[in-house]
Amino acid sequence: MDQTPEKIPSTLPRRAFLGGIGVSALGVATAGGAGAFTRSPQPTTTLSGAAIPAADMDPLDLLQRMLSFDTQNSGQGGKTRPHAEMLKAVWERAGVPVEIIDTPQPDNVHLIARIPGSGAQEPLLLLGHSDVVPVERENWDVDPFAGEVVDGEVYGRGALDMKGANSAMITALLRHLDEGARFDRDIIVLTDCDEEAGSYGSGWLAENYWEKIDAGSVLTEGGWFIAQSDRTSPMLISATRQDKVYFNLELVATGTATHSSKPIPDDSAIVSMSRAISDLGRYEAPVHLTRVTRDYFEALARATDDRRFAAAIRLLLRARNDRVRERAAKLVEHLSDYPYLHRALLRTTHAFVIQEAGYKENVIPSEATTRINCRGIPGGEKPRDFVASVRRLLRHRDVEVRVVGTPGESEKQTLARLDKTWATPPADLDTDLWRALSGASRRTYEDVPFTPALFEAGTSLGPWREKGVPGYGVYPYVISNEQLIGMHGNNERIFVEALEQGSDYMYEVFSAFRTKG
Repeated sequence: MDQTPEKIPSTLPRRAFLGGIGVSALGVATAGGAGAFTRSPQPTTTLSGAAIPAADMDPLDLLQRMLSFDTQNSGQGGKTRPHAEMLKAVWERAGVPVEIIDTPQPDNVHLIARIPGSGAQEPLLLLGHSDVVPVERENWDVDPFAGEVVDGEVYGRGALDMKGANSAMITALLRHLDEGARFDRDIIVLTDCDEEAGSYGSGWLAENYWEKIDAGSVLTEGGWFIAQSDRTSPMLISATRQDKVYFNLELVATGTATHSSKPIPDDSAIVSMSRAISDLGRYEAPVHLTRVTRDYFEALARATDDRRFAAAIRLLLRARNDRVRERAAKLVEHLSDYPYLHRALLRTTHAFVIQEAGYKENVIPSEATTRINCRGIPGGEKPRDFVASVRRLLRHRDVEVRVVGTPGESEKQTLARLDKTWATPPADLDTDLWRALSGASRRTYEDVPFTPALFEAGTSLGPWREKGVPGYGVYPYVISNEQLIGMHGNNERIFVEALEQGSDYMYEVFSAFRTKG
């Protein structure tokens, strides 16, 4: 990261990270400005001998360009071609071979760039999605597609998930190419579509174009870089080696359909559904610690400056019975600055996401449904056991609990498939990519602990995991809990300085794969 006129070192003291460098000192424009950092005025050469523009190596500038494209995906894919065309031009300016892969859905495309290496090692794939979830514009303080910088934070749909990560990784690679670097392996950068939803995501791409994305290891979204209580000083750097198990349930309540002028008090689908939701809303699945989550919480206890929080974590890890474990988990959640993240890492979660009932105001409907999105811990509580618990809980309510599978799949088949996913082991830590992630953390964040972790959400890693390819995840920027809540929510944003530091981190990761000489 270059400051004007002096260069800011890529490795900053742990406590100085976000607090000591003002946004204005970095030359960042506010309230919608382009905000380019000053880079070397005379770039060197690329693979083709052309110069790389400084703006393409500036993570904020590139992120703002990414955010300006509306790639909302409401469930049937998004319009990603204009975004892909912009990135294609970025890669072409660097002399990197790049192509757009069309899907059967118009303007919904994948982009694959391939930096050729020596071939001494198997290719590394960087997996980042271009689509984003929809926005509720009326609930945003700024234009969600303008990339505005306000008080040191860049706002926009996808700023965190995951155009910010894409920008940090791409600009880090371009900095290496600007220096004339060569790598010991091909580095494939896949900017895919349909990650949030749709039929033509990484699974479709793997089925039709596997030779273009075949790799020895994969890095995608995942692990969080979380802060101490001041919201900015790095506390713990994590990279995920496993995702939670994604599954859906549906509650269905039925009643008598009739005229709304004559309601039947004890025969209402909506009332029955409301009572069931109230019961399930108060329910929490039991705590389950696995080797992966134990590693994470042990590192968290070492990392925090809050002695009470550390003591609560150690109580959780030492608990000998369920009663003590549950009480300790509640204390950990209460004391954590990231309570919803840490709750999600301890138990199966369930979230009420879609409700449907009724079609006319003078008709009492005969049916009400509620979709529940669930995330289970691999090696913890099995999804089938969670389903059984929900059915026991609601056995006295007039609702049916259905397991939602893929089209044509029976409940038995769905649960068997989830059993297989639940039993999938975490990615091996004895790989050069994992060592690169760990080493880059030490060099970039100094004495901040680095740990493997479980990702509380899901990724596009399925096709590679099925083939035994190790895959890991990072969101390479320090975030606050408020920013974390903004993921898939309103006013999504990240710190500008954290993004810049995250690009430095990724630069160090890729340094491990540079050839000598």
